[in-house]
Amino acid sequence: MNALDQLYQQVILDHSRERHGAGALESPDATSHQVNPTCGDDVTVGVRVVDGRVDSIGWEGDGCSISQASISVMHDLVVGADLDTVARLEADFDALMHSRGRGVDASVLDELEDAAAFEGVSKYPNRVKCALLGWIALKDALLKAGVPLDAASTD
Repeated sequence: MNALDQLYQQVILDHSRERHGAGALESPDATSHQVNPTCGDDVTVGVRVVDGRVDSIGWEGDGCSISQASISVMHDLVVGADLDTVARLEADFDALMHSRGRGVDASVLDELEDAAAFEGVSKYPNRVKCALLGWIALKDALLKAGVPLDAASTD
């Protein structure tokens, strides 16, 4: 294993142990509960949006280290971000996860920050769903809150 792979593996392990944003959000605008039936991971994400920005996210869930770490990293990326940025990050992470190990442009990896650590996960289709679970819940919660990400960049 090369040094970059070791660093990425450590990022995932660190986030799975110390879960940023873990805990139910008090008075969310909306919540979404999602389950990955192939491995049993589940998460409930609550979101609050203020003035076109993700003000806060809280989440509760159980699952493998990949799903839990991905949600923790997602929290760090999107809290405080405007909805256009969140939409772009979600699309970039989705593209990374569906790259099947071929990777994405270095600028995308830079923007994804710690989420770039999941690049190796894309080689394992059965693990891609684990990494995407929190992002799917966030996207659904935003839709329920009346601020769908698909519309964020068209406003």
